[in-house]
Amino acid sequence: MTDPAERQVEALLFAAAGPLSLDDIAKRLPANSDVEAAIAALQATYAGRGVELVCVADRWRFQTAPDLAFLMTEEREEPRRLSKAAQETLAIIAYHQPVTRAEIESVRGVQASRGTLDVLLELGLVRMRGRRRTPGRPVTYGTTDAFLEHYGLAALADLPGMAEMKAAGLLSLDLPADFAIPNPGGVDLEEDPLEDDAAPEFHTDFLGEEEER
Repeated sequence: MTDPAERQVEALLFAAAGPLSLDDIAKRLPANSDVEAAIAALQATYAGRGVELVCVADRWRFQTAPDLAFLMTEEREEPRRLSKAAQETLAIIAYHQPVTRAEIESVRGVQASRGTLDVLLELGLVRMRGRRRTPGRPVTYGTTDAFLEHYGLAALADLPGMAEMKAAGLLSLDLPADFAIPNPGGVDLEEDPLEDDAAPEFHTDFLGEEEER
Protein backbone atom coordinates (compact mmCIF):
# COMPACT_ATOMS: atom_id res chain seq x y z
CA MET A 1 0.00 0.00 0.00
CA THR A 2 1.29 3.46 -0.90
CA ASP A 3 2.46 5.55 2.04
CA PRO A 4 -0.12 8.28 2.88
CA ALA A 5 2.56 10.97 2.94
CA GLU A 6 3.69 9.96 -0.55
CA ARG A 7 0.13 10.32 -1.88
CA GLN A 8 -0.28 13.67 -0.16
CA VAL A 9 2.98 15.06 -1.55
CA GLU A 10 2.05 13.80 -5.02
CA ALA A 11 -1.32 15.57 -4.80
CA LEU A 12 0.27 18.84 -3.63
CA LEU A 13 2.85 18.85 -6.42
CA PHE A 14 0.23 18.21 -9.08
CA ALA A 15 -2.10 20.91 -7.71
CA ALA A 16 0.54 23.58 -7.06
CA ALA A 17 0.76 26.53 -9.42
CA GLY A 18 4.58 26.32 -9.25
CA PRO A 19 7.47 24.34 -7.75
CA LEU A 20 7.33 23.71 -3.98
CA SER A 21 10.13 23.63 -1.41
CA LEU A 22 10.32 20.95 1.27
CA ASP A 23 9.14 23.55 3.80
CA ASP A 24 6.15 24.49 1.61
CA ILE A 25 5.13 20.82 1.48
CA ALA A 26 5.78 20.11 5.16
CA LYS A 27 3.52 23.00 6.23
CA ARG A 28 0.53 21.31 4.56
CA LEU A 29 1.20 17.75 5.70
CA PRO A 30 0.34 16.24 9.09
CA ALA A 31 2.97 16.69 11.79
CA ASN A 32 5.94 14.30 11.71
CA SER A 33 5.39 13.42 8.03
CA ASP A 34 8.64 12.34 6.37
CA VAL A 35 8.63 14.68 3.37
CA GLU A 36 12.11 13.75 2.15
CA ALA A 37 11.28 10.03 2.15
CA ALA A 38 8.05 10.74 0.25
CA ILE A 39 9.96 12.81 -2.33
CA ALA A 40 12.55 10.05 -2.76
CA ALA A 41 9.81 7.44 -3.22
CA LEU A 42 8.03 9.57 -5.81
CA GLN A 43 11.27 10.14 -7.69
CA ALA A 44 11.79 6.39 -7.88
CA THR A 45 8.18 5.82 -8.95
CA TYR A 46 8.31 8.38 -11.76
CA ALA A 47 11.88 7.66 -12.91
CA GLY A 48 11.89 6.83 -16.61
CA ARG A 49 8.23 7.72 -17.10
CA GLY A 50 6.76 10.44 -19.31
CA VAL A 51 6.55 12.78 -16.33
CA GLU A 52 9.42 13.00 -13.83
CA LEU A 53 9.90 14.62 -10.43
CA VAL A 54 12.81 17.08 -10.50
CA CYS A 55 14.38 19.68 -8.22
CA VAL A 56 14.80 23.20 -9.62
CA ALA A 57 16.06 26.09 -7.47
CA ASP A 58 15.65 23.97 -4.32
CA ARG A 59 11.99 23.38 -5.18
CA TRP A 60 10.25 20.30 -6.52
CA ARG A 61 7.97 19.95 -9.52
CA PHE A 62 6.71 17.41 -12.05
CA GLN A 63 7.87 18.01 -15.62
CA THR A 64 7.97 16.24 -18.95
CA ALA A 65 10.89 13.82 -19.37
CA PRO A 66 13.67 15.55 -21.37
CA ASP A 67 13.70 12.90 -24.11
CA LEU A 68 10.02 13.62 -24.83
CA ALA A 69 10.45 17.36 -25.24
CA PHE A 70 10.16 17.01 -29.03
CA LEU A 71 6.47 16.12 -28.59
CA MET A 72 5.82 19.55 -27.09
CA THR A 73 8.07 21.51 -29.44
CA GLU A 74 6.44 24.31 -31.38
CA GLU A 75 8.30 26.45 -33.86
CA ARG A 76 7.50 30.12 -33.52
CA GLU A 77 9.13 33.51 -33.88
CA GLU A 78 10.84 34.87 -30.81
CA PRO A 79 10.78 38.61 -31.45
CA ARG A 80 12.36 39.57 -28.14
CA ARG A 81 15.97 38.66 -27.44
CA LEU A 82 18.34 39.90 -24.78
CA SER A 83 20.71 42.57 -26.02
CA LYS A 84 24.43 42.20 -25.39
CA ALA A 85 24.14 44.82 -22.63
CA ALA A 86 21.31 42.86 -21.00
CA GLN A 87 23.27 39.60 -21.20
CA GLU A 88 26.32 41.24 -19.63
CA THR A 89 24.19 42.83 -16.90
CA LEU A 90 22.45 39.53 -16.17
CA ALA A 91 25.81 37.73 -15.91
CA ILE A 92 27.14 40.36 -13.51
CA ILE A 93 24.04 40.13 -11.33
CA ALA A 94 24.17 36.31 -11.35
CA TYR A 95 27.80 36.13 -10.20
CA HIS A 96 27.99 39.22 -7.96
CA GLN A 97 24.57 39.22 -6.25
CA PRO A 98 23.48 40.96 -4.15
CA VAL A 99 24.70 43.84 -6.31
CA THR A 100 23.71 47.49 -6.71
CA ARG A 101 23.39 49.49 -9.94
CA ALA A 102 26.63 51.34 -9.14
CA GLU A 103 28.45 48.04 -8.67
CA ILE A 104 27.09 46.73 -11.99
CA GLU A 105 28.37 49.89 -13.70
CA SER A 106 31.76 49.46 -12.01
CA VAL A 107 32.14 45.89 -13.31
CA ARG A 108 30.92 46.69 -16.85
CA GLY A 109 32.84 49.96 -17.05
CA VAL A 110 29.85 51.79 -18.52
CA GLN A 111 26.72 53.38 -17.14
CA ALA A 112 23.87 50.90 -16.65
CA SER A 113 20.81 51.77 -18.70
CA ARG A 114 17.57 51.81 -16.73
CA GLY A 115 15.92 50.16 -19.72
CA THR A 116 18.32 47.20 -19.54
CA LEU A 117 17.45 46.48 -15.93
CA ASP A 118 13.76 47.06 -16.64
CA VAL A 119 13.83 44.37 -19.33
CA LEU A 120 15.45 41.85 -16.98
CA LEU A 121 12.93 42.70 -14.25
CA GLU A 122 10.01 42.46 -16.67
CA LEU A 123 11.18 39.05 -17.91
CA GLY A 124 11.35 37.85 -14.31
CA LEU A 125 15.04 36.92 -14.55
CA VAL A 126 16.07 39.53 -11.99
CA ARG A 127 14.43 40.94 -8.88
CA MET A 128 15.03 43.81 -6.47
CA ARG A 129 16.01 41.90 -3.36
CA GLY A 130 16.79 44.54 -0.73
CA ARG A 131 18.54 47.77 0.25
CA ARG A 132 22.22 47.94 1.14
CA ARG A 133 22.94 49.29 4.61
CA THR A 134 25.14 52.05 3.26
CA PRO A 135 24.57 55.79 2.70
CA GLY A 136 21.78 56.33 0.20
CA ARG A 137 20.33 52.86 0.87
CA PRO A 138 20.81 51.69 -2.77
CA VAL A 139 18.62 48.86 -4.05
CA THR A 140 20.34 45.50 -4.49
CA TYR A 141 19.55 43.11 -7.34
CA GLY A 142 19.65 39.34 -7.59
CA THR A 143 18.47 36.57 -9.87
CA THR A 144 15.15 34.75 -9.50
CA ASP A 145 14.02 31.13 -9.57
CA ALA A 146 12.86 31.84 -13.13
CA PHE A 147 16.52 32.51 -14.01
CA LEU A 148 17.51 29.10 -12.62
CA GLU A 149 14.62 27.39 -14.42
CA HIS A 150 15.44 29.12 -17.73
CA TYR A 151 19.06 27.99 -17.63
CA GLY A 152 18.29 24.56 -16.11
CA LEU A 153 20.18 25.16 -12.85
CA ALA A 154 19.25 23.51 -9.57
CA ALA A 155 21.03 26.25 -7.60
CA LEU A 156 23.40 29.19 -8.08
CA ALA A 157 26.25 26.88 -7.12
CA ASP A 158 25.73 25.18 -10.51
CA LEU A 159 26.75 28.30 -12.44
CA PRO A 160 29.78 27.58 -14.65
CA GLY A 161 33.13 28.02 -12.92
CA MET A 162 36.48 29.06 -14.35
CA ALA A 163 37.33 25.59 -15.73
CA GLU A 164 34.02 25.30 -17.58
CA MET A 165 34.33 28.82 -19.01
CA LYS A 166 37.86 28.16 -20.26
CA ALA A 167 36.77 24.88 -21.84
CA ALA A 168 33.94 26.69 -23.64
CA GLY A 169 36.33 29.36 -24.91
CA LEU A 170 34.67 32.11 -22.87
CA LEU A 171 37.81 32.96 -20.90
CA SER A 172 41.37 33.51 -22.04
CA LEU A 173 43.82 30.78 -21.05
CA ASP A 174 46.42 33.33 -19.91
CA LEU A 175 44.42 35.04 -17.15
CA PRO A 176 46.11 36.96 -14.31
CA ALA A 177 47.18 34.74 -11.42
CA ASP A 178 44.81 36.49 -9.02
CA PHE A 179 41.75 36.17 -11.31
CA ALA A 180 38.78 34.44 -9.67
CA ILE A 181 35.16 33.76 -10.55
CA PRO A 182 32.86 35.54 -8.04
CA ASN A 183 30.86 33.35 -5.68
CA PRO A 184 27.17 34.41 -5.85
CA GLY A 185 25.98 35.31 -2.37
CA GLY A 186 29.27 34.09 -0.93
CA VAL A 187 29.94 37.38 0.85
CA ASP A 188 27.42 38.32 3.51
CA LEU A 189 26.81 41.94 2.53
CA GLU A 190 24.49 43.76 4.86
CA GLU A 191 21.11 44.47 3.30
CA ASP A 192 17.50 44.75 4.36
CA PRO A 193 15.02 42.65 2.35
CA LEU A 194 12.28 44.52 0.49
CA GLU A 195 9.60 41.96 1.25
CA ASP A 196 9.08 38.32 2.21
CA ASP A 197 8.44 35.72 -0.47
CA ALA A 198 4.76 35.12 -1.07
CA ALA A 199 3.23 31.80 -0.04
CA PRO A 200 2.84 29.27 -2.86
CA GLU A 201 -0.44 29.32 -4.76
CA PHE A 202 -2.47 26.26 -5.63
CA HIS A 203 -4.87 25.64 -8.48
CA THR A 204 -8.40 25.25 -7.15
CA ASP A 205 -10.32 24.51 -10.35
CA PHE A 206 -10.65 20.87 -9.29
CA LEU A 207 -12.89 22.14 -6.47
CA GLY A 208 -15.33 23.63 -8.94
CA GLU A 209 -14.73 27.12 -7.62
CA GLU A 210 -13.85 30.21 -9.62
CA GLU A 211 -10.70 32.00 -8.51
CA GLU A 212 -11.04 35.61 -7.50
CA ARG A 213 -8.82 38.03 -9.41
